[in-house]
Amino acid sequence: MLAVLKVLSNETRLNILCWLREPEEMNENLPNLIKEEFPGGVCVGSIQEKSGLAQSVISSYLSAMQKAGLLESRRYGQWTYYRRNEEAIAAFLDELAARLRAEEK
Repeated sequence: MLAVLKVLSNETRLNILCWLREPEEMNENLPNLIKEEFPGGVCVGSIQEKSGLAQSVISSYLSAMQKAGLLESRRYGQWTYYRRNEEAIAAFLDELAARLRAEEK
């Protein structure tokens, strides 16, 4: 849980997670193979372009987010695609809510 909170404490990483909620807005000409085998995937280059940060910075952010369990990735040729790990995000939100909720008496 702390690893996820740490990752989300950076505004750009939080923005990336939000942007990936609607991947169709970030993908212009996504190959059919990606659409079929990895739905919701967004190329690192598209994420980098939207952020305006260097590709190396975005790659390190995406790697940290994947290690925290928030993202899944798939490599196709020279390109890497990322998408949200909805199950892990839901589990994190449930755990956070449970830990922050006041105990009922």
